[in-house]
Amino acid sequence: MDMNALLPIIVQVVTGIIGGQAVGAALKQAAMSQLPKILSGAVGGVAGGAILGSVLGGGDPAMAGGMGDLLGSVVGGAGGGAILTGIVGAVMGAMKK
Repeated sequence: MDMNALLPIIVQVVTGIIGGQAVGAALKQAAMSQLPKILSGAVGGVAGGAILGSVLGGGDPAMAGGMGDLLGSVVGGAGGGAILTGIVGAVMGAMKK
């Protein structure tokens, strides 16, 4: 696998985890252990990066290149990780009640 195809996915996973950790620290209803925050952040990061990439016309991550694609991966990854972690935290909080 080419490093140009792998780099956006790695960036999305890392920024998704960072976004998930930020939401987990900021929201009381997202109070959960580290593993769900990491997993939901990583999955949300990849999904958010893929969605943002397709909306902005990036399309296939294997064809990625340039600073715009990297910035889209960072923004999409952090946003997707934060959103999915917030949703998972809310669902887990509702299940505890």
